[in-house]
Amino acid sequence: MTLDELRFDAQGLLPAVVQEADTGELLMVAWMDRAAVEATLSSGVTHFWSRSRGKPWRKGETSGHVQHVQSVYADCDGDTLLVQVHQEGAACHTGQRTCFFAALKGGAGDEPRPAPSTMLERIERTIEERKRNRPAGSYVAGLLAAGESHLCRKLGEEAIEVITATLGGEGDRRVIEEVADLWFHTLVLLGARGIPLREVLNELARRHAARPTPDR
Repeated sequence: MTLDELRFDAQGLLPAVVQEADTGELLMVAWMDRAAVEATLSSGVTHFWSRSRGKPWRKGETSGHVQHVQSVYADCDGDTLLVQVHQEGAACHTGQRTCFFAALKGGAGDEPRPAPSTMLERIERTIEERKRNRPAGSYVAGLLAAGESHLCRKLGEEAIEVITATLGGEGDRRVIEEVADLWFHTLVLLGARGIPLREVLNELARRHAARPTPDR
């Protein structure tokens, strides 16, 4: 779809849904005019139109919380955009990672929990915070303070526990718990070395793209 095929409303605007490219986390919804769409595509960072201020703005121009664009999609009607980005810092002006942090109450069921699809990134951010501040009594801070050798031994122990649970007939629930422990401690190791989770996801994506198709 081309820019000329987009269907802007009577005010020359269309909504843009902004999503974290790596995790699918919904970050914010804003408005774009044609100039903002063009600037977003040409610069590689998000630009919007402020309806309240009546002027264009670039995400992060004052906060530094820039959104680096990976891809932009139009919906089937051409009147809404999906902008997939790599978010620096917080997307919301309140300082929250996402604008969608206020759960509505009053309905039936349990209290809302974080979406499973975003948990790895949430854990990564917690590890980064513990690495900076090292609060007393923090398990993650203790792991980081113990050093890389200790972390590697811990990872080995967790891997053995996954194998033991799998081969020992302990049931799927136990395997799930042990895999969760292994993934968690792997994220701590990545955090200790300063390796973003994004790099591991990119490597998996690269390998997936390089796999031959069945008819090759």
